[in-house]
Amino acid sequence: MLSKTSEYALRAVIYLAQFEDDCPIPGRVIASETGVPAKYLSKILGDLVRAEVLVSSPGKTGGFQFMTSSAETRLLKVLAPFEQFELRRCPFGNKACSDIDPCLAHNQWKNVVEAELRFMSDTTVLDIAVKANNA
Repeated sequence: MLSKTSEYALRAVIYLAQFEDDCPIPGRVIASETGVPAKYLSKILGDLVRAEVLVSSPGKTGGFQFMTSSAETRLLKVLAPFEQFELRRCPFGNKACSDIDPCLAHNQWKNVVEAELRFMSDTTVLDIAVKANNA
């Protein structure tokens, strides 16, 4: 499960991908169009700039755009500033659960986590934006 911050980050980058030819797009427009609170989104966009997913340009005609294209930007890169994918806790509350000392559901859960990481590594923002736009 992704955090609310990650969900908002995805909304923002999907919006940017759908209007990539119109970039840069001001943060207030992204907030308004995606339904994300403006102050919260401002922090998220700043984090995405620091993570080199987006670039920002100041001024009246400024805003945000992808550092590379949305077709080259993987979901994992977008979500990495907000999620800790490398830390895998046992979601069933077992204190001793690892590849060396697994709980009874460890192998099945490990498959789920690995599938999620594969999906985020293989999927670009544009892949999702195109589907979102057609929905």
